[in-house]
Amino acid sequence: MGEITNVMEYEGIAKQKLPKMVFDYYASGAEDQWTLHENRFAFSRILFRPRILIDVSKIDMTTTVLGFKISMPIMIAPTAMQKMAHPEGEYATARAASAAGTIMTLSSWATSSVEEVASTGPGIRFSSFISGSYGMVMEGLGPLFQHTPITDPHLYHVFSTFFVNMSSRVYKDRNVVAQLVRRAERAGFKAIALTVDTPRLGRREADIKNRFTLPPFLTLKNFEGLDLGKMDLANDSGLAAYVAGQIDRSLSWKDVKWLQTITSLPILVKGVLTAEDARIAVQAGAAGIIVSNHGARQLDYVPATIMALEEVVKAVQGRVPVFLDGGVRRGTDVFKALALGASGIFIGRPVVFSLAAEGEAGVRNVLRMLREEFELTMALSGCRSLKEITRDHIVTEWDHPHPRPLPRL
Repeated sequence: MGEITNVMEYEGIAKQKLPKMVFDYYASGAEDQWTLHENRFAFSRILFRPRILIDVSKIDMTTTVLGFKISMPIMIAPTAMQKMAHPEGEYATARAASAAGTIMTLSSWATSSVEEVASTGPGIRFSSFISGSYGMVMEGLGPLFQHTPITDPHLYHVFSTFFVNMSSRVYKDRNVVAQLVRRAERAGFKAIALTVDTPRLGRREADIKNRFTLPPFLTLKNFEGLDLGKMDLANDSGLAAYVAGQIDRSLSWKDVKWLQTITSLPILVKGVLTAEDARIAVQAGAAGIIVSNHGARQLDYVPATIMALEEVVKAVQGRVPVFLDGGVRRGTDVFKALALGASGIFIGRPVVFSLAAEGEAGVRNVLRMLREEFELTMALSGCRSLKEITRDHIVTEWDHPHPRPLPRL
């Protein structure tokens, strides 16, 4: 393997190393995969308006998320079943995030449990400084939390099937649901990212062709002992069959309110693409919004998340932070998202591809490259801190609509 010079090169390496079924599961999108490609290419239609002759000898990329100071506005999104990519799976990702001084979001469909990820080693949790080279003191979360110094705040991702949208018997047994929330709390996770765009699983044709199922040597660790059935071989996708048997399609905003009654953890609503839903999420008490189309794996022909971002930001009007998930492969993408109003971004596929290629070292390298590219973009745009990144630093295709040709007389 030659020198890796950008994040995108890891995808080709992962394709060579992983079984076809596993790579296709990570890489593919829904149906025609139009949104999958658009998630990436939409960034290329946003151009820069850099400012010049500004002293950029010092660049500050630090930011805060839910009161926690992190080294950069680049975080790790929830990606399921990471031990399919590498034997250390979520352990390796957690250590890489900690070393980079940023946040990891653990999928409820992880192949490591919340307790296992929380115990991945010194410097991950409950220390006064972030481990790694950045050494920043963490701040508290205000009145909801004791001001216990921590090193690596994990955001705990809750698939809609996990807490409020599982099979009907678990959904109705609120004690079981509450127990799962308590596990995340006891393990030191600091927020819940609630995925809300999955009342049914999108049609992922690669998974159907491959008869996708979880390899027999792996389990969904957060579900062990809960008698939720297994992901078995099926006539199409074993995952789709499993989800169809577990999901309560009646999930609604009232369930978001109910979740707030059993936990004091802040809830990020993940899967918002419209102003209407953004306003409802704020009214429902969301602590933040993640603009996401589920990695283009649900409804095809929805906009790229970078195209939906500004609509959501304007609707929220600064009441809660808005984050972007989907399509980020360059530091320039991070800058564009922040210029459109995002408080930070999440990456998913680059993590599992680099994990497959090089394990923890690969994930560390992805975070390093994105950090360095983002810092360079800030410098070349004349921005010394995140607050200096403004809408004026970019131009989009919707800023200057093409005039309609005048009718000929």
